Amino acid sequence: MKANQELLQPASLTAKSPDEFDVKFATTKGDFVVHVTRAWAALGADRFYNLVQHHFFTDAAFFRVIPGFMVQFGLNADPAVNRPWRNATIKDDPVTQSNKPGYITFATAGPNTRTTQLFINYGNNTFLDNQGFAPFGQVTSGMDVVQQIYSGYGESPDQGKITAEGKAYLEKNFPKLDAIRSAVIASPALGSDA
Repeated sequence: MKANQELLQPASLTAKSPDEFDVKFATTKGDFVVHVTRAWAALGADRFYNLVQHHFFTDAAFFRVIPGFMVQFGLNADPAVNRPWRNATIKDDPVTQSNKPGYITFATAGPNTRTTQLFINYGNNTFLDNQGFAPFGQVTSGMDVVQQIYSGYGESPDQGKITAEGKAYLEKNFPKLDAIRSAVIASPALGSDA
């Protein structure tokens, strides 16, 4: 699998996203659509937009699935792509929306540490709001698909090993994980003042 060359240079992927846009995810479980509202969390929306535009999520697994809480993804299938993104952080956005069911948010490891990992809330996770988790969009169709993503491994997949070994590690040790086949901009809100 040959990495998209732009993906190896995170600092070059800084396009401003449209004010609103939809992303269609095709997964091993089915399709779902995320509607992004840039005004909710502009830096997060921009980062997500750039990752989608450059096919970062192709073959990425849903590696952390906790029923009633959330499903997490956003580590690339190719370790060569994960390496430069590990320290490609973006600053925090103010939290303007609550972590309600179906809302999508970047994962963090503390203040100003967002990179590429995301989660979709299953539950009404309002306790995350005052911890700096800023939703930037929501699932507008296919939430039933998101709810069915394989959860049998819980938190067992090792994020460090996914980062270092990519898809090979997951296929060998966690073969039942669902994954993203593609994520594409479905409707970049034409006419928006982007």
